[in-house]
This record gives sequence, C-alpha cells and structure tokens, in this order.
Amino acid sequence: MSKIAVGIDIGTYQIKVVVSKKNDDSSFLPQIIGLGYAESKGMRHGYIINQNDAIKSIRKAIKQAEKTSNIKIEKAFVSIGGIGLSSHSSVGSVMISRADNEITDLDVEKAQKESLSNIPKNILQNRKIIHPIPIEYKVDGKSILGKDPVGLKGINLEVKMLYVTCLIHHFQEIIQTVENSGIEILDVVASPIAAGIVSLSKTEKIAGCVLANIGSETVSIVVYEDDLPISLEVFPIGSNDITNDIALGLKISLEQAEKIKKEKEISNINSEIPKKKLNDIISARFYDIFELIDAHLKKIGKSGLLPAGIIITGGGSGILNISEIAKSSLKIPSKVFQVNKLNEESNKNSENQNVKIKDSTWSVAYGLCVLGFFNEESGFTKSDSSFRLIKKIFINIKNWLKKFLP
Repeated sequence: MSKIAVGIDIGTYQIKVVVSKKNDDSSFLPQIIGLGYAESKGMRHGYIINQNDAIKSIRKAIKQAEKTSNIKIEKAFVSIGGIGLSSHSSVGSVMISRADNEITDLDVEKAQKESLSNIPKNILQNRKIIHPIPIEYKVDGKSILGKDPVGLKGINLEVKMLYVTCLIHHFQEIIQTVENSGIEILDVVASPIAAGIVSLSKTEKIAGCVLANIGSETVSIVVYEDDLPISLEVFPIGSNDITNDIALGLKISLEQAEKIKKEKEISNINSEIPKKKLNDIISARFYDIFELIDAHLKKIGKSGLLPAGIIITGGGSGILNISEIAKSSLKIPSKVFQVNKLNEESNKNSENQNVKIKDSTWSVAYGLCVLGFFNEESGFTKSDSSFRLIKKIFINIKNWLKKFLP
C-alpha cells in the first residue's frame, strides 16, 4: 500500500509543491511523483501583502502538481519563512519530584515550561512559537547529549530549549491563505528546518554546520550541532539585491542583469560586459550577506567553529564564485548543495524517472514531505502537546533518517 504526502513551500519568488509517495516496504526516501510551481504574487520578503493574488499562485502550483502526479491534493504540510521568522534559546531548571529521584515525563515538561517562562516578555510579544526544540539536557550539571532523560536519576534537571518563532499575524495569514486555496493544513514547519532535513547529512549535523538558503529577498540560516538545530535566523537581503547591483553597476536593464546573474560560468557572459567589474559587484554583495551570517555566528559563539562549514542552497546558490566567497568570509569549509544524490535516492524503484527536482530550491517542499511521512509512521497527530511532539520528532528522526543520509 502506498502513502502520499504533499509539501507546499510558500516562497517570495515561487510557490513550490512536491507530491511524494512511500510504499510500506520502501527503505528509500519518498518517491517524487508530482511537482508544481508558480510565480509568487502578492508576496514581499516572505509576507503576504495581497491574499487574493497569493491564493491564485498557490492554486496554480497545486493544479500543476495534481496534473503531473495524477492525484487530487486536499491536504498538505506547509512551510513558513520570511523575515518574521526567528529563534531564541532559554534554559529551565527544576528539582526532581519523585522520592527515588527518578526523572519522569512530568519533570521534563516542568523544566521545559520553566525555560519558556524565563524568556523576557518583550521577546515573545506579538510572536507565536512554532517549534519548541529541546537541544540539551543536564542532570545535576552533567550534559546527557540530547538524550531523553526520562528514567535517569538525579536531584536537578536542566533543559536548554530552542524556540523558533514567527510573527502572529504572519502565521495567521499563511494559514488563512492556504486554507482559502482549498487545502487542509496538516502542519506548519519553519522553512529552514524543512530544508535541513534533506539538504544536510547526519555527519554534517553532528559535527556542526550552518545551512544558508539564499532566496530572492531573504537569506535564512539554521545552525546545527550534535544533530540538532541550535539557532535560526532570517535576514532581509537576497539574490534580487545582486540583480539590482548588477543593473546599476553596469547600467543595464533588470532583465539583462538577471540573465547575467544566472550564468554558471563567467566565460559564458557577453564579451562586452567588463568581467572584473561584474565579479567585484557580485562579490561585494555576497560579502555583505556572509558578514551578516558571521555576525550571527559570533553572537551564538560559533564563528569559525563549525567543522562541516556552510552548506549553501536556494535560488542564489548557483551564482558565480559563491562557495569561494563564503569560505573566505567565514573561514570555514564551504560547498553548494547538489540535488543529484537526492534525485537518485528518491527515484529508486519509481515508475516515473522523469519527475525530478531540478535544483536546491525544491528542498523545502521535499523536506516537508519527509517530515510528513515521519509524523504518520510515528502516529503523531495535532492533538499531541507541542512540547512532547517536537521533543520526540527531533530525538527519533535522527534514527529514522540514518537509512537515507550518509
């Protein structure tokens, strides 16, 4: 029996829909059986500024995905991104309640709630927590490396939580827009988290790395260590700024600038274009982007300390020399995520080998599908408490993904 999961990535530049299938006996990543996309109209910096236009874009992408997959789409997992997305870490500590000092689920929940109460009110003002993620537990001051502490014995339990948040009105608008498009939302996931599921290997996440998704109007990053996300941030800058810089610097139209920006090799560019000046223009904007990323890494104490380096994805990842500029700016290893291996894994035993994701801009929508299958196989529902659900997902998904990722 086959199971179907659908992921909808609502980006500033494009709406992307992935339809995937997983057989009961399949040990591979879910097969991609349908793709759909449409220009994102009514969007700005990830925000919905015209709901009617956004609804039309979502419906267009869904219709295309239905046509390629031959499946009627009624339910989906949806991403949320944009500059309203952020994260904050907090620590909570409680005394063990049982007389024999054995830690219970109740102690864990109390510690998590204590960490939430320790966040200054102004930080959460007008914001909604979409992912409360436990990233470290300590029993009597000793770290247990992210393992579930239930059953251990001690006097004091401490938990460090990562709270991924977004602006309340942004969250509500996404929900309303998708539902008005005729789709039931099964869950909402932060875009960087969804992308990390399929863009990063287990080895990279354990060693420590940063995934940078360079979109058209935003750059989102998520930092991993010990196989868990420890920080997330979104910056209001993107590849459109590079297009604008090229147009101004070379005195050409935006259309010409966009075409030049998308060239993979500088040798392919019109000989009349000054290559050195073009390279300087692109490099200057990328240095600005990586300076923002490095400032965030310094803030969380990880600048120059991520052995697996930076993995670059998104629509801006194919621009000239980006990997070298990242390596030079951040002083860590750098690479651009490639989808070839992902296509190989997802299309094993597939009836339609022609349905493939062309580039890394599809990683968010596909990551949503993977999470969707994991939720279903684990028996999670919306009625599960948010704390317990996220804790279980990020503890158990590591083992579930071992058979997929190196």
